[in-house]
Amino acid sequence: MAGGLIIGQVLHRRLRPVVHAFRYPMFLLALPVARLNDCNSLLPINRWGLVSFHERDHGARDGTSLFDWFQREVGPHLGCDPFADGRTVTLYTQPRIFGYVFNPVSFWVCRRAEGSVYAVLAEVNNTFGESHNYLLGERDATIADGATIHAKKLLHVSPFNEVRGGYRFRFALAQPERGWLARIDYLDGEGEEEGGKSVVLETALSGREVPLTRRALLGQLARHPLQAVAVIVRIHWHALRLWWKRVPFHGKLPSKATSLSRS
Repeated sequence: MAGGLIIGQVLHRRLRPVVHAFRYPMFLLALPVARLNDCNSLLPINRWGLVSFHERDHGARDGTSLFDWFQREVGPHLGCDPFADGRTVTLYTQPRIFGYVFNPVSFWVCRRAEGSVYAVLAEVNNTFGESHNYLLGERDATIADGATIHAKKLLHVSPFNEVRGGYRFRFALAQPERGWLARIDYLDGEGEEEGGKSVVLETALSGREVPLTRRALLGQLARHPLQAVAVIVRIHWHALRLWWKRVPFHGKLPSKATSLSRS
């Protein structure tokens, strides 16, 4: 069956200069980029629906084929054809709910025919309408579950953090039906990394994958009817709380992002 749902939660914890944490339930789509049309009978693709998916929310953001965009823009950096010889690309992302979505991060996971992961594209968006793609993994080398991948921070995301330092990514993607995890730690480059002293933020998305069915999709909609709007509301609510706790506020800072960078 084409497509799946990740049913789980998101955890976000700030460690410095004050401790601030939250945890919320959420669900994600798991869509085969080469077979989006196979999901169309269960999930509206590029058309309105209570829960839907639009190609214009990702990639070139102009509504063109994500398959073509990925093959053209990302494929040359992978050292292989991402859709040949049984290879697949799965996009893990939040859906539109009642026509609205804001995705702080989506993951494009590249797998070989036997299921091993060899690359992950982390597509990061900020609330100012900017985005950047972090391509993670060495050229055609396996990304083992739990392996640490570092990437330099290039996109301004939070007005409470400067555009410096980098991210530490860790994944558990080998068997998403048993458990799925993407962890991102932000390190600002100050202090000693040993013991976690330079870690500012910890973010983790976790859950388990189930097949994409109409019943499963409507069940998640019933449980989380406001998920799409809640994402942006929570961003601003927690920003207000950080301001109240007197965390230094930097405002909008210039990004150093291009369209894609390698880890």
